[in-house]
Order: sequence, then C-alpha cells, then structure tokens
Amino acid sequence: MATGELYGIIIIVAALVLFRTMRNFYRPMSGTGVRLLMPILFMLPGVYVIMNPKAHAPASEWLMAVVVGVLLSIPLILTTDYEVRSDNQIYAKRNRGLIISFLAVFVIRFALRNYIDGLEPETMSALFVLVAFSYVVPWRVASYLKFRRVRQGMSSFGIKA
Repeated sequence: MATGELYGIIIIVAALVLFRTMRNFYRPMSGTGVRLLMPILFMLPGVYVIMNPKAHAPASEWLMAVVVGVLLSIPLILTTDYEVRSDNQIYAKRNRGLIISFLAVFVIRFALRNYIDGLEPETMSALFVLVAFSYVVPWRVASYLKFRRVRQGMSSFGIKA
C-alpha cells in the first residue's frame, strides 16, 4: 500500500471518530458506559503489530512511546466530560477543547511519524501502535470513570439512569 493511500485511510478513520465524538454532544448516552471502553477492544488486533518479531527497538524507545502516549492522553482526559441535561439524560459536554485536542493529537502523531527517521517500518509501526494504546486506554478509562460518576450522581438524586 502506498504511503498516500495509508494516510488517506488514516484521515478517513480520524474523521469518522471525530464525527462520532461530535454527534455524542447531541445524543444521550445510555447504559452503564461500557461502550466508552469499546475502542480499547477494537485496538486489540494492534497487539500483533507490537508483538511482531521484526520490530526491534531498545527498551528506552518502547518506554518513550508509552510516555508520549500518556502525555497525549492528558488533554483528551481534561476536555472529556459528561453532564445531565434537562431531560434527565447524560450527554457528553459540548467542548471545542476536546475537538481541538483530538485534532492536535492527530497532527502530533503525523508530525512525529515524519520526524522520526532511521527505523525499520515494522519497528515504527509497533512504536506508533504503542503510542496509540498509551493515549486511548487512559483516555477511555478516565471517560468511563467520569461517566460513572455522573451516573451515580443521578441515582443519588433519585433520577433513573
């Protein structure tokens, strides 16, 4: 697959994620919030990329990938929040900061991929999948915990969630 095609697919996936995130601002969230954790499951096939025996990198590079991912998750965590609206439903809070943060993470990942040179493609892919895991997992777990906190707050006020 050519680099342009790969970038096109990545941009389409990011646009779909952004569209879904923005749509959640206007649709109530139902259930226990477990669906917030689903992207973690969808990323599990990426474990095969990380486990690829052709992906050789020193431990410091693996650790740096995790640190970069966790740092990228911080603005996403800080800008993701939930609220109860007048119809007693839980919604994702409308927040331009979340959209800007998501786009910034996307641009930073692209910039890092173009900045890093000298790694074999398998190693580069494994490191960037690890970066993605390292920001999606904390972000989604924190989102789930925030949702649960709002949901528990509703039930303490006698509102059915």
